[in-house]
Amino acid sequence: MIHVIASLQIKEGHVAQFIEIFKANVPNVLKEQGCIAYAPTIDIAAGLAAQALDPKLVTIVEQWNSLDDLRAHLAAPHMLAYGERVKDIVVGKSLKILQNA
Repeated sequence: MIHVIASLQIKEGHVAQFIEIFKANVPNVLKEQGCIAYAPTIDIAAGLAAQALDPKLVTIVEQWNSLDDLRAHLAAPHMLAYGERVKDIVVGKSLKILQNA
């Protein structure tokens, strides 16, 4: 199993719009072969000294059975359509692809 942490910087004032578009695609992704978990998350204030809050950051938490499943996910037609819908409101992104230690 692999874990994916995708950090997406969203254009100011567009986080709610992004989450709406993202959540509309979640059922499609959960039907994909190898998808274990796929959910958007946003920062909450926890009052912890080490926490860095970013109101324009959406973090996608994913789990996949394999790298091949993840690669197929990224090329799926519904993901290509989703990418087109959000391309003007996502201003930056980073990916962490992880395995259990």
